[in-house]
Amino acid sequence: MAKEKTTVFFCKECGYESPKWSGFCPACHTANSMVEAPKEKAPGFSRISGGQRRPVPVRLEEIPQEAQDRYDTGIEELNRVLGGGLLPGSLILTGGDPGIGKSTLLLQVCRNLAAAGQKVLYVSGEESLRQLKLRADRLGRFSGDISFLCETDLDQVVRILQEEKPQVAVIDSIQTMQSAQTASAPGSVSQVRECTNILLNTAKGCNIAVFIVGHVTKDGAVAGPKLLEHMVDTVLYFEGDRHAAYRLLRSVKNRFGASGEIGVFEMRSDGLKEIPNPSAYMLSGRPENASGSAITCVMEGTRPLLLEVQALVTRSNYGLGRRTSAGADYNRVNLLLAVLEKHLNMALADCDAFVNVTGGLRINDPSLDLAIILALYSSYRNLPVDPDTMVFGEIGLAGEVRSVPLAKERVQEAARLGFTTCVLPKSSLTSDVKARGIRLIGVGTIAEAVSILS
Repeated sequence: MAKEKTTVFFCKECGYESPKWSGFCPACHTANSMVEAPKEKAPGFSRISGGQRRPVPVRLEEIPQEAQDRYDTGIEELNRVLGGGLLPGSLILTGGDPGIGKSTLLLQVCRNLAAAGQKVLYVSGEESLRQLKLRADRLGRFSGDISFLCETDLDQVVRILQEEKPQVAVIDSIQTMQSAQTASAPGSVSQVRECTNILLNTAKGCNIAVFIVGHVTKDGAVAGPKLLEHMVDTVLYFEGDRHAAYRLLRSVKNRFGASGEIGVFEMRSDGLKEIPNPSAYMLSGRPENASGSAITCVMEGTRPLLLEVQALVTRSNYGLGRRTSAGADYNRVNLLLAVLEKHLNMALADCDAFVNVTGGLRINDPSLDLAIILALYSSYRNLPVDPDTMVFGEIGLAGEVRSVPLAKERVQEAARLGFTTCVLPKSSLTSDVKARGIRLIGVGTIAEAVSILS
């Protein structure tokens, strides 16, 4: 007697699977989101393969050392994030909030690659051909060998990829794809995992560079299993406020280049425009001779980026101070406020303190600490920081200013943008940390650092 198959339920919002139905998803706590998954697999399925072969292990010296050319995407900021261009046979996962520009960027990449002579296939499971044409008309003229397909059956998509053999393919999005090999609905954990595995085998077997678009959860992570990020070669995240003009493309994982690289874009009516000098862009419009503002330099990958840190400290009307942080870690800001109270005798318990990293960036670099300290002290004492001064350094609990890596690159970036003074940790003042036209001030404690304001 055949064993009866167990009913499986999954969440339409986050893809969580459960053997029993619930009124609320145990993972994302969304009401009435659990639905029953299909019970039977489609009969007669067989994965299309490029022919039978017998795997043979080889020695390291037997592997041919061939330099594989990368495709130029036509967007220098994206080439930087990818490690020098698009590598054939790579599988790239692109995630981000809805409406932030994932599909727009990939459509621009497809246009540039097709114009450069590559064969491109764009597969959309969310938009119709008419919608794709409207988006393409907004971006400009398309030329070259580029084709569009609206399909959610991944088995059909793989068949077309193996028949057409494009050099670059885009799957938008992986949550809409469904393979008959997995008996679950599109967007479920098992379906996303299986579809990604099929695309991985296809990309490596046919030497096709494949972009896949992934939806994100409420926390900003790619929806589906964490295993998804381990399967792909590169993971790119779009960051920034969807209502603001700029976008930040960050490489979280890259097997063919440095991880942590960023590319800065500006959203316009005709698509995304790259920002080759993001430091000058981020500092545009900053106030002069205003208290509570400090300029710092953080490292995003190998790129130094100058940012403005703003702080506002005011007396609370309720006797208990509020703490708000935008762009910097909230707990880190509370720690720095405690350091100020302890080592500079500042009474901040009954003050509201607000810290903001302009531009909407989320920064975790500890070198941001000294700029936050100076901005808070500047606002509290109403003493402006010299607008031609840049600061960076990590703050310890004893009030010491600790060194941070890549001090030379930070100083050179400040000098390139016209800053005349740099306040940095005294331990970072080595012989190679120098730049023409900039004065270096080494500080060992926060008391020494705030003395430049008086």
